[in-house]
Amino acid sequence: MNIRGVMFGLVLLGAPWSAVASLGDTVASIDADRAQMKGSLRVRPAAAYEVHEIESGDGSIVREFVSGAGVVFAVSWQGQFTPDLQQLLGKHFDRYSAGLKAQKAAYVGRRPLDLELPGLVVQKNGHVRSFVGRAYIPEQVPLGVKLEELW
Repeated sequence: MNIRGVMFGLVLLGAPWSAVASLGDTVASIDADRAQMKGSLRVRPAAAYEVHEIESGDGSIVREFVSGAGVVFAVSWQGQFTPDLQQLLGKHFDRYSAGLKAQKAAYVGRRPLDLELPGLVVQKNGHVRSFVGRAYIPEQVPLGVKLEELW
């Protein structure tokens, strides 16, 4: 086996780790989101969790809520554009997409999205140049944390 083959194998092994950053992952995954957004990171402690806030150059903000166990249990966003939800939702994105598709028949017009699935809640609202949303895993929200805090 030549050096190129070994290098290619190492890149393939490392690729999923560098691309994964999302809801349900560890705090270490947040740096991939920061890099994807080309943003700056600020960490704010709260009583039962930390808020990792990423601000991009266009003023968009993504907040990732990290439990004491080091797991991202919620994400929220606000800005001119909806962020890459596949990036933020990670392994939950396929369930979100399926739930959205199932809800489309009843989802008429331009209303806020309130998608409640087992193990995942996604809420989105907005219009051109002003989008907000959040997603969280209800079972992983620390005790005593009010859902209103997760924006």
